Amino acid sequence: MISGKTTLIAHVGYPTFAFKAPLIYNPWFEANGVDAVVMPMGVKPEDYPEFFRMLFRLTNIRGALVTMPHKVSTMELVDEITPIAAVAGATNAVLLREDGTLLADQFDGAGFVRGVMRKGFPLEGKRGLVVGNGGVGSPIAASLAGEGVAALGLYDPNSEASESLGKRLHEHFPELEVTTGSKDPAGYDIVVNATPLGMNDDDPLPMDVDRIAPGTFEGEVVMKQEITPFLAAAGEKGCPIQVGSDMLYEMIPAYIEFFGFGTTTPEELRAVSKLD
Repeated sequence: MISGKTTLIAHVGYPTFAFKAPLIYNPWFEANGVDAVVMPMGVKPEDYPEFFRMLFRLTNIRGALVTMPHKVSTMELVDEITPIAAVAGATNAVLLREDGTLLADQFDGAGFVRGVMRKGFPLEGKRGLVVGNGGVGSPIAASLAGEGVAALGLYDPNSEASESLGKRLHEHFPELEVTTGSKDPAGYDIVVNATPLGMNDDDPLPMDVDRIAPGTFEGEVVMKQEITPFLAAAGEKGCPIQVGSDMLYEMIPAYIEFFGFGTTTPEELRAVSKLD
């Protein structure tokens, strides 16, 4: 039930028909006695800056989940940006702090790395390859750097995306070894498909799986199907894998902590989720 005491988390984006967050957060809030609600709000780009400023004048708002097409423009509307969001070049969460200032963070990458580490794969000192350096791959690369990987290989068909991401990584993580321009997975400890390849069964593989050594951790971001051709090929080689939906369920505990609602686990979220 929503009452006059309910804390509001806005879920802003456009269009809203594909929003999944309310079907995960709100059942968890109800199950845990948290008087809060995630509310979808469809806002077109031309209306967004004015709407955003008015949104945070509400007296019962805690923060916002930010999705497309507002992840980049939000960066200019807040008071502070975390280093991970700065490297990612976009934000997907805004917190209204007690002093009235707005802090922006980015949790796509946090969800990915939390999943990897919960599967018993430490990241510190490892070598990672991220194929696809756009809206998903950039925060994953940022969070891998934040967890202490020693080296990152970046590849995107748009070479400027890789070069720009590499520069931001160097700025915030000067000791990190960064290379760009190759998607050859040989010699890496963890490889990530952060491209849409795999949404369709006839898509080409995002990289040459034959060049991946057994034991290399392989991560996926595609959520349309759980075992993509990329992950299937990895499984045949005996590689540990992470499916795309794990990133979603792993990032939500990070959001919940960010907004000050305690903590939870992906298992608890899956148990109450209304997605299925």
